[in-house]
Amino acid sequence: MTEPDRPTQTGTRAALGHSRRGFLLMAGGATLVACSSLPESPPPQAALPPAPAAPALPTNVLGSGTVRIGLILPLGATGNAAIAAQSLKNAADMAIAEFTGANIQLIVKDDGGTGPGAQTAAQQALDEGARAVIGPLFAHTVAAAGQVTRTRNVPLVGFSTDTNVATRGVYLLSFLPQTDVVRAVRYASSSGRRAYLAMLPDNAYGSVVEAAFRETVPAAGGRVVGLERYTPGNAGQYAEAARRLAPSAALADALFLPDSGEAVPQILQALSSAGVNLSGKQMIGTGLWDSQALFNVPQLQGGIFAAPDPAGFRAFSQRYEARFGQKPVRTATLAHDAVSLMAALVNTGGEAGLNDTAIQNPSGFGGIDGIFRFRSDGTNQRGLAVMRIASGGTQIASPAPRSFAEQGI
Repeated sequence: MTEPDRPTQTGTRAALGHSRRGFLLMAGGATLVACSSLPESPPPQAALPPAPAAPALPTNVLGSGTVRIGLILPLGATGNAAIAAQSLKNAADMAIAEFTGANIQLIVKDDGGTGPGAQTAAQQALDEGARAVIGPLFAHTVAAAGQVTRTRNVPLVGFSTDTNVATRGVYLLSFLPQTDVVRAVRYASSSGRRAYLAMLPDNAYGSVVEAAFRETVPAAGGRVVGLERYTPGNAGQYAEAARRLAPSAALADALFLPDSGEAVPQILQALSSAGVNLSGKQMIGTGLWDSQALFNVPQLQGGIFAAPDPAGFRAFSQRYEARFGQKPVRTATLAHDAVSLMAALVNTGGEAGLNDTAIQNPSGFGGIDGIFRFRSDGTNQRGLAVMRIASGGTQIASPAPRSFAEQGI
């Protein structure tokens, strides 16, 4: 899966700057077949030999358009990576079928989940005429493939969550934790929260969310009154960090805990044992909170986190299951949206439409998981909903924006 995995969108806009509804109508439109009437009494003629059968497409090709796009996935890897790769490939196939008039053809390449494999796959795709590349899945494979595509001035849209591999020409369509932090903190601040505590894992993910947290809180009118790091999976570290945080707790009205369903209950217990009164504090998480394991934790009732509106994935999942007979992995929507994006750019500007200016359109695009757009540094912004934990599930506390002008995004 992508790293760091987020326990962690139908198509992209038909044309740049157009509404999402416009694209959805395009994606769902029917194909018209021209017909003409037969003469009442056709003249006799010699029987014609049967027309030769159309040649079958190679097994590594999806679609029959004229503009070629590389699709690089770890199909030959093992375990979860292979499962995710197949689901992403299926979603890409589904996107071509659902996008009416998609003039693209996907050249599917297996990188085996390795950097050298990704370089070879990217080189082969470009040598076979690819004008853009979708994938790979991991940070090291995106970096390796990106080295190849940048030298040929070919855009790449990958699925890693590691922003260190993003740059102009190498774009990440994945769910980035920075976006979660900004959306949730801004919502909490709009609800009157001003003083923030945080306990963060001492790893790469924790560093990313800490930077976003320290930047967003003051920008939203608040202040960070206490922040501590801990070694993930270490109960003793939870307790020690909680004791260090306790003296500042009385000043706070919000608590930021960006960790998984397994860790957060233990952290809450450590905070309670250290004498921290959790009552009245707005609990805030990231997309890692989108886990059934947290929905029944008493201290988290009323807690918030940012995530795509779940309705988009539910509808996608139903169509995927009807087509392939199994459920998709959560990140399969990324492949669907990436293919729809390429199809929309080609339908708008032809092969020449696959360029950095078009990809960085500030109006963005509409996908299965809502609106998204790319920054010039290769990272993305998403329009997320704020979800509230309640009664063993989640409710939408603030709906996802429909444009990037909405809610000041």
